[in-house]
Amino acid sequence: MEKITFVIPSRNNLEFLQLAYDSIRNLKNHHEILVLDDASTDGTYEWVKELNIDSCNATGKEDIILYRNPGPDRIGIVGMFDKGIEMAKTDIIMAFHADMVAAPKLDENILKHLKKGTVVSATRVEPPLHPPGPEKITMNFHIGAGCEADNFDHNAFINWCNNIGLKETKTTEGIFAPWCMYKEDFLAIGGHDELFAPQSKEDSDLFNRFQLNGYKFIQPWDALVYHFTSRGSRFNKHAGGGAGQNSQEWLYTTTKNMRNFIRKWGTPVKHDALMKPIIPPKYDIGFIINNCNHQLLEALEPWCNTIYVDETNDIVLRDNYIRLEQPNTIVNLHEKVLPLNNEKNNEILVTVDTFTQQDFLYIQQLSEILANDNELREEELPCEFELGNLKIKINSLKEYQNELIKNQYDV
Repeated sequence: MEKITFVIPSRNNLEFLQLAYDSIRNLKNHHEILVLDDASTDGTYEWVKELNIDSCNATGKEDIILYRNPGPDRIGIVGMFDKGIEMAKTDIIMAFHADMVAAPKLDENILKHLKKGTVVSATRVEPPLHPPGPEKITMNFHIGAGCEADNFDHNAFINWCNNIGLKETKTTEGIFAPWCMYKEDFLAIGGHDELFAPQSKEDSDLFNRFQLNGYKFIQPWDALVYHFTSRGSRFNKHAGGGAGQNSQEWLYTTTKNMRNFIRKWGTPVKHDALMKPIIPPKYDIGFIINNCNHQLLEALEPWCNTIYVDETNDIVLRDNYIRLEQPNTIVNLHEKVLPLNNEKNNEILVTVDTFTQQDFLYIQQLSEILANDNELREEELPCEFELGNLKIKINSLKEYQNELIKNQYDV
């Protein structure tokens, strides 16, 4: 069997990481485990270092590879996953989370589907901390109250896998962690995008680019992991969260990076019920905003390539907005947020004089409205029309989403 490098970033997840490590070592085949300690303060470094020094497999090679960010600031899973995949010594890598437990035959049932140009995702078995969905199995393998490492019933999980879970034969087409692929396929698209550092929405961006690059997604339902769910940041007790309780750290990064995702792709994250990405077209859109204010600028800026604002009533509107928002993105807002009298070269221009909640709904759906309007595609360009209070001029309907495959947003 081919060898896999299990790439596992971890920050203050030692109790879960130990379960993950043991479960991978319990697989029939011996694979490389690469732990990236992201400034942990819970003893992760000391525990992995001890394994690294004292534990050897039958061939005498080191049992675990360690990369450490000494901190005090974290790097996040964007940088840590890319560092680990770069370090991997095998041709095949698996992006594995520290709060996951591998079921028996995980490696065998993943590898039997893997070939160049495919991404194979394991099926997650999760406690009911999130709503159930058709892409996963919702089951609770904990003794008593809570969903923590110390009350996880590992034997019950293994017995269920052997008697029921591993007998499933279907495959579906979704993608999510843990995912496995050839290292060279991952490197071909440039890895994660630093726009989404330290974490949140980085995986959705990556999956979009996998799909645009033509990679096939396979989810075998006999390749199983138990996933404690969101313990890296969202439900991490060291970050102020808990099982089912959002941390302030996660609330900040998920809000920040949803705005960054919209800046890059023109829409929020979209996928079908089985988690296959849906990627609407990306257009070159400019907004012309008369009588602008900070609230309106904040709401509309992510949804376009360029925004032209009237500062008649507030001569520092642009400067104030850029000063507050620029720390949240690597997109150069000085080049994106421009005065109303600036030259306008966008292929689609949307003029806003009066703005309502219904107009904002049109803005959020604009790329899909334009893509699905067959009559519009028969119009001779340039053309102009109104949608609610929005005055729209179209000079070109060129689609740009295929230009977003590489990892850096063009700033």
